[in-house]
Amino acid sequence: MSASPLQPDQTKRSLGGWLRAQLGQSRGLGELAIESLIRLCGYSAILFVFGIFFFVFREGAPMLFGGLNLAEFFGSTDWNPVGDPPRYGILALLAGTMSVTILSMAIAVPLGLGAAIYVSEFSSPRLKEFLKITIEMLAAIPSIVWGFIAYMMLNPLIIEWTGAPIGLNVLNAGIILALMSVPVIVSVGEDALKAVPDSYREAALALGAGRWEVVYRVLFPAAKSGLLAAVLLGVGRAIGETMAVLMATGHATQVPHSLLDRTQTLTATIAAELGETVQGDDHYRVLFVIGILLFVIAFAVNLTADLVVKGVRGKQNV
Repeated sequence: MSASPLQPDQTKRSLGGWLRAQLGQSRGLGELAIESLIRLCGYSAILFVFGIFFFVFREGAPMLFGGLNLAEFFGSTDWNPVGDPPRYGILALLAGTMSVTILSMAIAVPLGLGAAIYVSEFSSPRLKEFLKITIEMLAAIPSIVWGFIAYMMLNPLIIEWTGAPIGLNVLNAGIILALMSVPVIVSVGEDALKAVPDSYREAALALGAGRWEVVYRVLFPAAKSGLLAAVLLGVGRAIGETMAVLMATGHATQVPHSLLDRTQTLTATIAAELGETVQGDDHYRVLFVIGILLFVIAFAVNLTADLVVKGVRGKQNV
């Protein structure tokens, strides 16, 4: 017996089912491709970090293991790579890095958090958009331009106001690093404050709290993990800055005892001296050891930020 021909309705249903199956298959392939791309991007970030560390560690390892007196390296202030014999003491460089970073954070944290509070809670919508664009433009200024500002503007002002013989010192570098760190703190801090639900604000206002009471009694406790992350990101920016610090500190290898003393940082040392070394010699490899130290410091700052933020969130959940 011959099969009966398909009716028009049956033909339409069969064709529709076939199209849905094809679309579902293509959608599944597309989602799989997108998921694979996202996974590749995530793994590539980890791969790049380990690749950078491997490169830096490979160049510095010969001096780090056996070729360098670590007690003298960390405990001496005598940095003279071209002496006879050469001396590699980074205590003064560490002191310069820490002094500049601490001063910059003392300026940038109140200024950045205050600006974040104003942008998030007190400014009008039009002014908020203008301020956010301006802050993003500040973050986009190259560090070498900040170095020019430190050299051409802050240098004579510090000499005039303080009577210092030279305006390239810890104070100059601290101010410049603070201005460079503020956009990061403002951006992350404003996002953290904006993430607090509006119901918190409305409940506090309904209970009779003023706007400042809402900020420091409600918003700060609710957003403190994000605000802490903003501060630590600013610290990371200050520690890792190079060119502006090189131009603003005076680049003198000494432990600073006041804000008007010249100093030298770890990052600026690498930038200033790497181009003058012979690839593979001791001086070259010691600079890479400093790079390993900076890598470890950056890792410690980020790990501390992660642990503290997780601890704060855990207390809030309890």
